[in-house]
Parts: sequence; C-alpha cells; structure tokens
Amino acid sequence: MNEHDTVSFGYEEVSPEDKTARVGAVFSSVAKKYDIMNDVMSAGMHRLWKDTFVRRVKPQPGEQILDMAGGTGDIAFRMAARGASITVSDINQDMLDVGVERAMERGIDGLVWSCQNAETLNFPSRSFDAYTIAFGIRNVTRIDKALAEAYRVLRFGGRFFCLEFSTTEWPGFREAYDAYSHKLVPQLGQMVAGDAESYRYLIESIRRFPPMPQFQAMIEDAGFVQTRVEPILGGLVAIHSGWKV
Repeated sequence: MNEHDTVSFGYEEVSPEDKTARVGAVFSSVAKKYDIMNDVMSAGMHRLWKDTFVRRVKPQPGEQILDMAGGTGDIAFRMAARGASITVSDINQDMLDVGVERAMERGIDGLVWSCQNAETLNFPSRSFDAYTIAFGIRNVTRIDKALAEAYRVLRFGGRFFCLEFSTTEWPGFREAYDAYSHKLVPQLGQMVAGDAESYRYLIESIRRFPPMPQFQAMIEDAGFVQTRVEPILGGLVAIHSGWKV
C-alpha cells in the first residue's frame, strides 16, 4: 500500500492511519453504552444471532479460542460457559475494560484479556483451535491483513468464524432497514449514548462492507478452505466460516 492509498471510514475515504485512530475514538465513545445500544438497535435480536453464532462455533472443553474484537465479552461469556479457554482481544482498551467489569459482575473468571490489533497479533503461530470475530471485522483498517493473521494463529484443523452485518437480499425489507438505520439509528445513538456521529459511522461502515460472496472470497484468499456463508434475515447478518488444513 503506497502513501496515496485510502480506506473507507463510513462514506469517507481517509488514510489507513486516520481510520485506525478514528475507529478507536468511536469505540472509546460508545463503550459504556455499547451493549444497551445493541439491544435498542436490534430489538434484542443480536442476542439470538450471537447464540446461533456460538452454536456454529461449537466450543469444546479444553479448546483454546481467540475472540477478536471481543471487547465487552458477549461472545466470550457464551463460549466460556461451554468449557473452552477464551482469550478476548480488542484494539480498544475502553471496550476491554467494560468487558472485564461485566465479567466480574457475572462472576466469570478464567478469561484472558489482551489489547491487540487484529492486523498484527503478537500471539505465536498455531496457538488457537478457533478464531471468532463478531461485528468487528468491518471496522478493521486492512481486512486482508486481519484474515491473514487469523489464519496464522490457528492450528491446522482450526476454524474461523465471523459474524457480521451484510446486505439483506429480501425485497422491501432492505429498503425499510436502510431507512431505519440511516435515519433513526443516529437519533437513538444521541438519545441513549449521547453520540449520534459514532452511530452514523457504524451504520455507514455496514454499507461499505463487502457483499457476502466478495467477503467469502477474501476468506479463501487468506488460505481457508471449506468456506461457508449462512445468511440471517436474508443477509442482514451473516455467519462466515472456514477451516485451516
């Protein structure tokens, strides 16, 4: 990547360094209200999506799993309950701090919390049995580098699972959701979290994320095989998966 290349920050084109800094500011701003806003924006459906996601991952006792962009612990708590050993990583320490606080409130211990950039993980190669990332990869500055790192830190036979917003293919629903997300979500962000602009970015970042077939191809380009995509609500949300063999 040369100095003139840019990446998307919502509907803007910015330098990679600027995106990383601005995304960090977004999540520092929304960290305290992040989970409440997830409930408000999705009418609680994000809980069902995450339950389905963890069922697909099938965490097993004794497995080592890296939950990237795992900030507030929602996915990690579900997987730890199944006996797996979870390392929760996030580039944003404010999000991790919320997760640690939530874990203490719930009496959940044994989790490892680690501030990490998904593009440059400091874990040794072949360290984990599974790599999960939920609603986080679209905020990564260079998605291809994050996928390459996911592949590197997985053991042979390891699995990659990603839960992310996409573009629903259901006629009518797509238009209704576009209107809701662009017009109402920033207003809800202002009311609940006191921050309309961060939620405007988060919605725009969904629109800029690659369509399901394109992202599946990126996962394959990183080296994963037997890739699969499972659309939810016509592709409003999708579970992507692949294996390292």
